Amino acid sequence: MAAVEIVTAPWNLGLRPPAPGHEPGAWRAPDALLAAGLAERLRPARVVELDRPPYEFDPQPATRVRNGVTLREHTLLLGDAVRAALTASRFPVVVGGDCSVLLGCLLGARHRGRCGLVHLDGHSDFRHPGNHDMSTSLGSAAGMDLALATGRGELLLTHWPGVGRPLVPDEDVIQIGDREDEQTPPVVRFTAREILRIGIAELGERVARRLEARGLDRVWLHLDLDVLDERVLPAVDSPGRPGLDLAQLAALVAGLVRTGRVVGLDVTVYDPELDPDGVHAAPLVDCLGTALAPLTTTETPV
Repeated sequence: MAAVEIVTAPWNLGLRPPAPGHEPGAWRAPDALLAAGLAERLRPARVVELDRPPYEFDPQPATRVRNGVTLREHTLLLGDAVRAALTASRFPVVVGGDCSVLLGCLLGARHRGRCGLVHLDGHSDFRHPGNHDMSTSLGSAAGMDLALATGRGELLLTHWPGVGRPLVPDEDVIQIGDREDEQTPPVVRFTAREILRIGIAELGERVARRLEARGLDRVWLHLDLDVLDERVLPAVDSPGRPGLDLAQLAALVAGLVRTGRVVGLDVTVYDPELDPDGVHAAPLVDCLGTALAPLTTTETPV
């Protein structure tokens, strides 16, 4: 198994302000999870800390996506970091931040060839100009990441150097955990209620069969922590139910990693500002440590 490399992406560019003039707090998640012992659990060969990009409340020129110009710039930087980790035969664990980090992750992975996507999220994140009027309000990339990744939306965030568009075709995407039916993407989909009905073991087997049928030996795993039930983790921008518990999430991710097809993952949307007593950081670290236990290395973290 490849050694882990942690890449921190402390940004909140894809989220709406929770209140006028107040930035979303998800950018604080990398520091909070590292302080709770994430590096000690994952024992990474390397930790790469990217800069925090500036958040703007007002529209940026030539885009109807909030922070769209800044998001493209930092997606390219994150793509370089992910590509470097993969080139070094490491398993990048990208700690966000909001869901828009997915674009940089896929961009970095795609530079090494075809890469599918397992999109583990309590929402479809499939808002795009074809199903949403963006002339009346700015789009927020955290609610659009799957649409953007599959080539739907502004060229600014769908067309990438060396890859073009899309970052991943619909047929190479599996969506897991969606609890809403408003924006149904044309991808293989296992809803939250279906998961509760069939169980984690059966879900893992069905996902593995789909990956095999598509001939996907390389997939990226996107983990939005709002896939957890709000009774387990309320400290996200859009909590809801039903959802997974921590043990189910750890078992699911561990099973996917054991297939040998997952080349990296990102974890997003934990907001420490919504967890003022810090009670959720340690359980999240424990969950991630359990899920990624086969990847831990004996090298000293740096």
